[in-house]
Formats: sequence, structure tokens, C-alpha cells
Amino acid sequence: MKLAILGGGGARMPAFVRSMLTAGKGTFDQISLFEPDPVRRETTGRLAVELAAHLGQPGAVSMTVDPEEAFTEADFVFSAIRVGGDRGRVIDEQVALRHGLVGQETTGPGGAAMALRTVPVVLAYCEMLARCSPGAVLINFTNPAGLITQTISSHSSVRVVGVCDTPVDVLERIGEFLGAEPGSAAYGYSGLNHLGWVTSFSVNGDERMGELLARYEELGRFDHRFEVFDPGMVRRLGAIPTEYLFYYYDPERYIASVARAGTSRGQDVMRLNEELIGAIGRSFDRGDVEDAWSAYSTVLGVRSDTYMRTDTEGANRQEEARSQRAEGPPAAIGTAEIGGYEGVALDVVAGLTGRRPGEVIVNTPNGASMSLLDADDVVEVPSLIDGAGVQPLASAELPRSARALVMQVKEYETALVEAAFTGDAGLAELALSLHPLVPGITAARELLAEYRELHGPYLAYLH
Repeated sequence: MKLAILGGGGARMPAFVRSMLTAGKGTFDQISLFEPDPVRRETTGRLAVELAAHLGQPGAVSMTVDPEEAFTEADFVFSAIRVGGDRGRVIDEQVALRHGLVGQETTGPGGAAMALRTVPVVLAYCEMLARCSPGAVLINFTNPAGLITQTISSHSSVRVVGVCDTPVDVLERIGEFLGAEPGSAAYGYSGLNHLGWVTSFSVNGDERMGELLARYEELGRFDHRFEVFDPGMVRRLGAIPTEYLFYYYDPERYIASVARAGTSRGQDVMRLNEELIGAIGRSFDRGDVEDAWSAYSTVLGVRSDTYMRTDTEGANRQEEARSQRAEGPPAAIGTAEIGGYEGVALDVVAGLTGRRPGEVIVNTPNGASMSLLDADDVVEVPSLIDGAGVQPLASAELPRSARALVMQVKEYETALVEAAFTGDAGLAELALSLHPLVPGITAARELLAEYRELHGPYLAYLH
């Protein structure tokens, strides 16, 4: 089988490719990386290609600047692109922050701006994919993942499954907190991408949600993604929010934290990505693929270790993360951990090919899973994935306030997808005004006007 990757020179792609070659060994004969940027081709792209030879699979990974070449005869396509690059993310965040609003890459004004830049590009790729390999499945991680998956599902003939590592990471950490053995836990989870809640959690058939709520302060000390929420609020809710609910539940704290830090997460990531590119290049100049992998793993590890720190703590804590990384041994290619979205993507592929059918949390059309939404609304729910496709399972009932939030955000998503598909700037303004983090139509118009000015050609299609 052949895998094509859109965004093949992205910062996380060497780790993704390594996972495909090790945990997914034997799944793909060919992995074709599409990357138009020459600097990324010579650094992250080169590292991904050379990993194959190091792992005993020379020629398995190739790089191309031609998307049709990547798509031709592909069985699966993994999409992880960022239209406008890191600079676009910084603009998305900073415009919102200047208006006193949450500036986050997938949520609120920033997520809307990112989606508006991305939808036309993704649909153009889908049209090409449908022509080159009409039977291929597109696994979407391009953010905002739920909204982009909704776009492809509604306006393309391409089969699509959206993936995100947030739900599985949260559930794994809850299991570790409770000391659950692998395979012993069951859970309830539902929502939209970056808007999901854990509604139940049992170990060996024993429901433990009551214990988790009672011990929520301990859970917060165990992992900072839980600490961002007020324990009393979580107990009142009766469900555990995933970390992106922080931007909805405590936007004032977010804005104060970013102001105290003097930087946004997008600015942090842009600097880290520049450092990563430089570190890989220098390592190749003086060494081999192992040196490049070690340098890459260190910087990517710092990026992972500082996730959401600026947003919640008012400091990115990068120096602390660097010190901790420096104390450990250099990262080895063969022993690196596999997880995150590459693990979810592997589960989707294993299910759809019939090699390992199972239950995976993905973004997919709702069907009858969540009764409050329409059948074709893309939701994030546990789904049975096998050779017959993706079947969303009946989801657990959300708390009433969560249901209201899901319905409002889905209204925003539906309108924004239509605005991007038609190029209707007025509808884009209306869609943005529907988002819970935007205080009405006047603010939405001002935000969109500024985004159109700063993003220039990326939003020129809006009329």
C-alpha cells in the first residue's frame, strides 16, 4: 500500500514517518512526502527519508514537489498542512488578542481565520486526489481538524476521517492516574474536535467517575492539563473537560497569562520550529541521521513539554524543559516512543484495512451518535472502524451546558464552512459572530477586516 503525506516537511513528520516504519511496519510499501518548501525538504523532509534506510527500509520513503505524483496510486493520504505557515498562526492569535479576545490557533477568531485560509486549499487537493486515486482515504489532522473534516465530508467526494490526539491522551492519563492496567478501562466520551468531555470512566467494570471528581485536585497535580479547570466547576459539570475547553471556561485567565508571558504559543512554536530546522541542518552538516534525529527529538520534546504552558501559566517554561531533556540520554531512533496522532492514525489504518478492527475516537459524520445534532454534522466520538468503514457508536449523554456549547459551536462551524466554500465574506462575518468567544457581529466584522488585510492573498477569494 502507498501512503501520501500532505505537509511532508512539517515539524512532526519525521516522528510520524518513524512510527509508520516501526509500529506500522509492513503496512505501507511506499510513503510519499509532498513538500513544496525547499528548506523543509532539506531538513525535516531529508530526515524522514533517511530514517527509512536507517531502519532497514531503504527507498520506502520519498520526497516530491508534485502533489499529483504523491497522490497517484495512494491508498491513504495523511493531511497536516498549515496554510500561511507559522507566521499565519501568529497573526491569527495576535489579532484576536489585540481585540481582548482569545487568540488560539483552532478556537474562536484564530481558528476561524485559519479555517478560511485552509478550506480552499484543502478542497483543491481533494479534487486532485479524487482524480488521481478515487478510492483513497484521507486522514485529516489539518487544523481546525473537525471543521476541515466537515468541509471535506460536505463538499468533496473523498472519503475522510479526522484524527486528533487530545481525547486518547486525556483518557490515557486518567487511566494512569487510577493505576488501570492496559485494556482494563472503558469510558464515555463525546463532543466536537477540541470541544469534548469524558463522561464516564470504569476500570474492570467498576465506574470511577465519582472518585475522579472527588479527587480532582489530585488529578490536576498529576497532569497540568486537568489543573487548568476549577475543581468546583468540574464537579458541578459532572464530566471531565478536555484541555481546549479551558479557552471557553476561563478566557480571562488565558488573556492575562499571555499578557504576563509577553508572547503567545504561536510565537513560541515559531521560534522552536526555526530552532528545529537549524538544529537538523547543522547536525547533517557534521554528522549523520542519528545526530539529526537526536537534535530533532530534543527540540520537538521541548515543544511537547511546554504545551499550553504560556496559555495557562504565563510562562513558556522552555528553559526548564531544556534542562530536563539535557539530563537524559540522547534520543535513539529505534527506542523512541510512539503515540499522539500517529498512534491514532495507525489505529484508523489498521481498522479500515481489516488488520485490526476496533474502537477509535475520530471525527466523522454523526449518523445517530449524538441526538442533538444532524446526521451529517461531523462530531468527535468513539467509532467502530473495520473493513466496512467508520461507524460512530451511540455516545454518552453530555451535561446540559455542554450540549448547549456543542450546538452553538456546530452552528458556527456549519456557517463558516459554507462561507469558505462560497467565498461569501458577509456569511463569514455572521459565522464568526456565532462563536461563543466572539462578542457579536460588530466585533466579527472588525476581526475579519483585519485578518483579510494581514493575510492578503490567502483571503482574497472572499467577496
